[in-house]
Amino acid sequence: MQPKIALVGRPNVGKSALFNKICQRRVSIVDEQEGVTRDRVYAQADCFGRSFVLIDTGGIDATAELPFNDAVRQQAYIAIDEADVVILVVDGRIGPLDLDLEVARLLLKHKKPVVLAVNKIDHLDQVIQIHAFHSLGITNPIAVSATQGFQVAELMEAALAFLPQEEEQPIESEEQPPSCAIRIAIVGRPNVGKSTLLNQLLGEDRAIVSDVAGTTRDSIDASLTVAGQEYSLIDTAGIRRKKAEKDVVDKFAAVRTQEALERCDVCLLVLDSNEGITAQEKKIAGLIEELGKSCILIFNKWDVIKNLKMEHALRGVREAVPFLTHCPTLFISAQKGRNLEKIFPAVLEAWHDRRKRIGTGALNKFIESCLQKYHPPLITGKRLRIYYMTQIQIDPPKFVVFVNKPDLMIDTYKKYLINQFRDTYRFSGCPLFFELRGKEKESISEPEQESSVEVPSNLLL
Repeated sequence: MQPKIALVGRPNVGKSALFNKICQRRVSIVDEQEGVTRDRVYAQADCFGRSFVLIDTGGIDATAELPFNDAVRQQAYIAIDEADVVILVVDGRIGPLDLDLEVARLLLKHKKPVVLAVNKIDHLDQVIQIHAFHSLGITNPIAVSATQGFQVAELMEAALAFLPQEEEQPIESEEQPPSCAIRIAIVGRPNVGKSTLLNQLLGEDRAIVSDVAGTTRDSIDASLTVAGQEYSLIDTAGIRRKKAEKDVVDKFAAVRTQEALERCDVCLLVLDSNEGITAQEKKIAGLIEELGKSCILIFNKWDVIKNLKMEHALRGVREAVPFLTHCPTLFISAQKGRNLEKIFPAVLEAWHDRRKRIGTGALNKFIESCLQKYHPPLITGKRLRIYYMTQIQIDPPKFVVFVNKPDLMIDTYKKYLINQFRDTYRFSGCPLFFELRGKEKESISEPEQESSVEVPSNLLL
């Protein structure tokens, strides 16, 4: 197991900015207002050839009147308990405060190795300001600047010195490649139960849960193993309408959510069973399909639904968003843990299907069978001819269909081929991209999203 280093301190001292600088990428949301970071945020990092897990935490302040203050402090305490080394971050411009002293005393009681980072020291002539922090009782404070990168390497060298020497790992043979973690993003509107679902799957309070929409802001990564398979879960902030993004933090949260979608393999689209699918979920489903990600539809809070059959709930969703017709659907209660055991088998099946490759011979037999069942109609005296079909990509699957004239492929015949292909090969929860290439003039265009109103001319599933 990799060692862990936690960044802690009072609110608004620059922990998240320092976190991003050490990770060398934007992971945590950074803003001048207090209380932006709420949950524990984990990221893999590497310094001087040494790998470790870095943990960002919310500000510790028992007197603050910020939203979810008690839960934020509890998340920070958990990070301190599990960390091997703690970096206490303070504000070098303001100087030591009573709250800094309280946090320092808390860390010294834990008897964990502590490194003091005096942040916001942007120039060498300001380094003298670190001596004011000797009152915290932590020796050898280090002046750093999270924004400028000043002495961040020296800070990490001091923190890594507390860790035991890394043991040499045996070289893995080519016959036994390392297992691949399946990346799962939990997405949906605010307050549909995404964080509750994450906590239940992990069996711990990994994310703060409340009835207030927008509680989660950062994307939260967590790993677990089920039946020998590794999974990486990503809890995301709820995707709001653009008009509902009230401040810059909401906009950053939306960006982080889209980034989580881009790096995942399978999405769990969580719906509130009381409300069904809304216009916002339709947009989210469209984004999932556009990015080529597999999707599993999760009806949460099903335990409180009365006098509604599952079939009726599904019918409304699938009529509204045709893409979801091919997605596995689960009816669960995240709060009560009902039907959660069905999620990982469905994810595993969807992951395998998106990596499935079908041989050209089998595809041509499929085309021949379709043509025998239902010939393309005559269009102005001409008939569509399909020469052959081949798969050009997996993850997500993409196919090319070679025809005589792409404009002879009418909508009804497209839908016929789509339905026949799904019936034959399924590809559970996975969008399929089909491109038409004409014999006379070959043109390669980017796949477009399937619409319930119009199927694009280059045939996308």
